[in-house]
Amino acid sequence: MPDISKKGLAMPQSPIRKLVPFAEAAKERGIQIHQLNIGQPDIKTPAVALDAVKNIDMDVLAYSHSAGFQSYREKLAAYYNKHDIHVNEDEIIISTGGSEALLFAMGSVTDPGDEIIIPEPFYANYNGFATASGVTVVPVISNLETGFALPPISDFEKLISDKTKAIVICNPGNPTGYLYSEEEIKQLADLVKKHDLFLIADEVYREFAYDGHIHHSVMKQRDIDAHTIMIDSVSKRFSMCGARIGCIVSRNKELMSTAMKFAQARLSPPTFAQIASEAALETPQSYFDDVIDEYVSRRNTLVEGLKDIPGVKVATPKGAFYCIVELPVTNADAFAQWLLESFDYNGKTIMVAPAAGFYSTKGVGLNQVRIAYVLEDSLLKEAVEILKVALSKYNS
Repeated sequence: MPDISKKGLAMPQSPIRKLVPFAEAAKERGIQIHQLNIGQPDIKTPAVALDAVKNIDMDVLAYSHSAGFQSYREKLAAYYNKHDIHVNEDEIIISTGGSEALLFAMGSVTDPGDEIIIPEPFYANYNGFATASGVTVVPVISNLETGFALPPISDFEKLISDKTKAIVICNPGNPTGYLYSEEEIKQLADLVKKHDLFLIADEVYREFAYDGHIHHSVMKQRDIDAHTIMIDSVSKRFSMCGARIGCIVSRNKELMSTAMKFAQARLSPPTFAQIASEAALETPQSYFDDVIDEYVSRRNTLVEGLKDIPGVKVATPKGAFYCIVELPVTNADAFAQWLLESFDYNGKTIMVAPAAGFYSTKGVGLNQVRIAYVLEDSLLKEAVEILKVALSKYNS
């Protein structure tokens, strides 16, 4: 039998999705599952986006420009300008989800054998994108005790070598919910300028900043225009995960012309999804105000409930809708599988994402899970109660 590629064999499983077969089996047994494992909001997609697709008058479903519709890029540039991120449509390439934008970025700035530095824990698929690109992730550890704040810059500098090409951040963070301060962004800006590196910032949760905190985009650091690459997506902002529309944004013309070659190779982003995404930009601010209020309430319900469970530790997120939770177990993978295979509380259980897959350092995060607070308050209260009972039973 022919051999599978080493790269294919090295591709990591998704810690978010690998438990799906156990969840499906539990559902077949009649168990109701509260899904806290995946960032799929239950918030309604803006009607203006759905109506744009429903009401389309089209005779031919054609390719778009490889960079995406010009009309969409122009409106997207106007959206960024409202957020004090001054770009034009030529500095934006529409991608098939933020995932493709990240692949374009890695493909444009790294060669096989190069390294990228990422504060961990980080979005698990960064490991997969790096593997697909032949790139090594060099982690710099942040921790729960500091709320997963930016590690000291000296920790980054110790890891920089002639193979280092970029630093990657997610702000606000998935899976931590941490929101970088303006000072932390400036520290990173100084670092990439000093060592002539790229700074790739995944900013798909920009709108979700809580408690009066403000999101500080790397694109506002104008002294590093040649170094900055922003990744964005409609998935979470407009609760449009299935649209698979994102973008890569940079003022570095050489970088963007290189990314365009990757965009041309995949022809074009999906047409209907671009139509919906362009229309979504007409969503009123009141929609976001209501969504943020809802997520703050959900966060508070979850965090307060978790802190009442003996042995559980959690930091209060400042943004996004995730948190890393430390459990009184030695193996969160085994516990998460047990929740689906062998446990229920009044016919119900929960599904969480084991956090070890959000690290690249072996042996770290083994007693942690990521929880996405994408369920309404009443269900989160129920989920916390299920977790409390489960931990008591599991540890007995």
